[in-house]
Amino acid sequence: MNTTILRKSVLGIAGLAFAGGVFAGPVTEAHANPVEAKAVAVVQADKVDKGKLIPHGVQGKQSRITLDSEQTKNVKAIIGATKKSGMDERAAVVSIATALQESKLENLGHLGDRNDHDSLGLFQQRPSSGWGSPKQITDPEYATKAFLKGLKQVDGWQDMPLTEAAQTVQVSAYPDAYAQWERQAADLVAEHWNG
Repeated sequence: MNTTILRKSVLGIAGLAFAGGVFAGPVTEAHANPVEAKAVAVVQADKVDKGKLIPHGVQGKQSRITLDSEQTKNVKAIIGATKKSGMDERAAVVSIATALQESKLENLGHLGDRNDHDSLGLFQQRPSSGWGSPKQITDPEYATKAFLKGLKQVDGWQDMPLTEAAQTVQVSAYPDAYAQWERQAADLVAEHWNG
């Protein structure tokens, strides 16, 4: 084979390679050396640690109700107020379990003869006991923040069983009743905390 023909063939192939690079765009380092390319990790939204939601395990028989859209909206309001208060998922579980017991997550107004004194709202807080005005305590965010303010004042609430922490704030005639809602409250926080 003639060296001139061989040289022209090699130059022609090099020219095609050059033209292909120009028209196809620059070769990046990642494409030039794929062995050195770094894997990109897909980051999933933080999931709630269920162990933090029920650190002491549930106490006693658990109750559960089906929520309508208004009750679900109240769950989300409680979670939002908990976050705004700078408190964690466990505080939201205690709050939601309390509201489940007190009102089944319904923002109750005055119930006439069925009313417990002047109790109102999600947490059945009483204006006469200093929780706020009727308008304030029927606002889910305000009512939750008021409950959480009381919870923050309970020394060691994080280490207490849910019913004890809730009862210390609420001073209910049925102090053990909050425990039955812990599982559903934890499930609701797990579902809506990052929503």
